Amino acid sequence: MARDTIAAVSSGTGGAVAVIRLSGPAAGEALRALCGRLPEPRRASLAVLRDPASDERLDEGLALWFPAPRSATGEDMAELQIHGGRAVVAAVLAALFALPGMRPAEAGEFTRRAFLNGRMDLAAAEGLADLIAAETESQRRLALAHAFGHLGARVEAWRRQLIQAMALVEAGIDFSDEADVPLETRAMAHPPVIALAGELRAALTDRRGALLREGAVIALAGRPNAGKSSLMNALAARDVAIVSDEPGTTRDVLEVALDLAGHKVTLLDTAGLREATGKVEAEGIRRARARIGEADLVLWVHDATDGPAPEAIPDAPAGDGAARWLLANKADLAPVPLASPEWAARSFTVAATTGEGLADLIAALGAFVAARVEGAEHPMLVRERHRAGASEALGHLDLALAGWDDLSEELLAEELRLAARALGRITGAIGTEDLLDVVFREFCIGK
Repeated sequence: MARDTIAAVSSGTGGAVAVIRLSGPAAGEALRALCGRLPEPRRASLAVLRDPASDERLDEGLALWFPAPRSATGEDMAELQIHGGRAVVAAVLAALFALPGMRPAEAGEFTRRAFLNGRMDLAAAEGLADLIAAETESQRRLALAHAFGHLGARVEAWRRQLIQAMALVEAGIDFSDEADVPLETRAMAHPPVIALAGELRAALTDRRGALLREGAVIALAGRPNAGKSSLMNALAARDVAIVSDEPGTTRDVLEVALDLAGHKVTLLDTAGLREATGKVEAEGIRRARARIGEADLVLWVHDATDGPAPEAIPDAPAGDGAARWLLANKADLAPVPLASPEWAARSFTVAATTGEGLADLIAALGAFVAARVEGAEHPMLVRERHRAGASEALGHLDLALAGWDDLSEELLAEELRLAARALGRITGAIGTEDLLDVVFREFCIGK
């Protein structure tokens, strides 16, 4: 596969300019075939592109040449910046693929080659994928940090710390005939392992990175006809949910992604919570309760025309650590009901149909999410794969520490080795082909 030379459009489609990337041993010859020459390395050069087979003029654009190993993939690379019309792009690609040794790139293949050639670690590659998919400013900052090696550097530091501890423990094996050496070297390795276990435990406890990457989940809950669907449409500024006076209109959980103060939020509109009148509504309520239980914030929407909010608000399920706010909706149709003292600091008055109170609510929601992720500009473990590797490593460290005085040097070193191996899989220092397939299949063609 690495002997092939690959090419693909690496820019967005439909723009004024299209970027075609080539990588592999035949990249230079392909560039020379279309442009008639090789440009000076790493400098853009104006060139006329011609079909090598017919000498037909295809386009005029910029050509760049990046000889290995100083390229994004670590291989010989070339780049053509041409006009973005579909016919122009198709003609240039057809001319390229007619050359020997050239083929279309697979999804994520450029980045995969960069990883295999040591230009980036696996965590950085995932950061690049997140950067491409970033929808909000906070996601962009997080992905950028990981794409430029923030997580990889931290994990590698952890792994080197473990390797040093392993060396100390194994020194006891090498000098087993010396009575004091095994005990001394084991004692020297103990504090660093304790410290590393603490760092891993703290990183696993910190969920802010996942909240930044995946977005906070905010659920609209309440009785039927409280105006949850109208409120969702108002917050989304478009018609997402069907609005009707008929109770039980919302049968399934509807969701929409929002950008609140630069943070991603997933807003859920759930079925009204009451005694179901049929099997379909019962299933809708079951799903509503399940999704509400996963939310980071539950907004209990109360119909202001019904008078003061009921005391049964805690009937709404909520996940561990989830916050609950009270929203008195339809304030334009009735006097504002007073919330009980326990809800005073967490209650809002809105009118979804007129927009009254929505600006204050949106500001409060943005502040809520910002507070939840405060200080998370450079969080460690943002993907479940990262957390699984760190959790496995911590498990081996806990076993090692629990038997520190009783395990033999061989068994103790093995637990430390397994912990280092688990950390190595996060960055790809140790990995399998199946793991690489999972990571790179989420990339698009040309990246």
